Amino acid sequence: QVQLVESGGGLVQPGGSLRRSCVVPRSIARINSMGWYRQAPGKQRESVADITRSGRTNYADAVKGRFTLSRDNVKNTVYLQMNSLKHEVTSVYYCRVVDGRWLETWGQGTQVTVSS
Repeated sequence: QVQLVESGGGLVQPGGSLRRSCVVPRSIARINSMGWYRQAPGKQRESVADITRSGRTNYADAVKGRFTLSRDNVKNTVYLQMNSLKHEVTSVYYCRVVDGRWLETWGQGTQVTVSS
C-alpha cells in the first residue's frame, strides 16, 4: 500500500510557526494535485491549501497570508509553512495527493496544537 510520509506537527505557541512536510512516493504517477487538509474535533475535514500539476496554488480564505504551500520536485515533497498561528488552527493535518487517474492517497495525519 502506498503511503505518504508526513512530518512536522506538534505543539506551538500562539504567534509561532510550524512547517509540515509530506514525502510522496515516486510510485504515485502523474500527480494532478498535492495539498493539505485539516480536521478539527467535531468538524468536517476541510481543504487548507493545494497545488495543481500546473503549479497553481489555492488557499482556504482562513489561511491566506499566513500559510504557504510549496513543493520540491527533486525530493517529491510538498510543504506547508504555517506562520502567525492562532488557537483556531488546532487540528489534525493531512497530506493528500491526487494521481493521474484522479485517485486519492492520504497521509496518516498529524496533530497541530496551538496553545500557550
